Amino acid sequence: MLDDNDRDEVLALLDSDPVANVFVSSRVRAVGLNPARLGGQMWGFGPRGGLVSLCYAGANMVPVNAGPEAVHAFADRARKQGRRCSSIVGPVDAVSLLWERLEPHWGRARAIRWAQPVMATSSKSPVAADPRVRRVRPEEFDVLLPACVAMFTEEVGVSPNLGDGGALYRTRVAELIRIGRSYARIDDGRVVFKAEVGAVTPHACQIQGVWVAPELRGRGYAVAGMAAVVEAAMSCFAPVVSLYVNDYNHAARAVYRKVGFREIDTFMSVLF
Repeated sequence: MLDDNDRDEVLALLDSDPVANVFVSSRVRAVGLNPARLGGQMWGFGPRGGLVSLCYAGANMVPVNAGPEAVHAFADRARKQGRRCSSIVGPVDAVSLLWERLEPHWGRARAIRWAQPVMATSSKSPVAADPRVRRVRPEEFDVLLPACVAMFTEEVGVSPNLGDGGALYRTRVAELIRIGRSYARIDDGRVVFKAEVGAVTPHACQIQGVWVAPELRGRGYAVAGMAAVVEAAMSCFAPVVSLYVNDYNHAARAVYRKVGFREIDTFMSVLF
């Protein structure tokens, strides 16, 4: 298990693929490697001074640069520790092998997303940005929250209000608003489009939570809204903007391509 003494080496490894590792890298840059602050443990594979692979083991389990030998070591530790995460997510080769090793011990997953294209852009969008998409203000929390809950439920298959009544999820939504990483088009008190910049490093950022009100889908709000968010993200956060999407969500993939995103990798998610 790694700690703050390993921070520089961990960040160097994460920065070797800044788009794929943006989530884990953003967490380490924000809070370091102390488990109490990180919200989980960081496991290293290889000797200190020669780390080969990492695994973030928190609410999500995320393998980093993990070949078969590292995956087997991480799976062995995870099996002995017992499942503490709500998902496993990361590059498809590592996650598929990790799940192959863990499924006999952890039992069936609630859902498996076998292929999730990772998409990225570093160029200004070729389509016009929606000028009405802007940062959400703190006083608009109650307006935005139902759209966030709807998006999460539609995407993940369960409501974020289960378990703790939604307290942790509400805290995260409020935090993204507070730090200026929540964007939306709000017309007459109704959210038309929304998205958040969920992870940020100096090299890349990751968009999450893209949602259009169901009755307004197919009218171009997503394309223009995403163009606005990409423009804002490049201006305020990082030169590369990324996201990942389910392979079967053809409509979303078409939107992202129109905005200028290109597929560069494939993730896989196991949801519990």
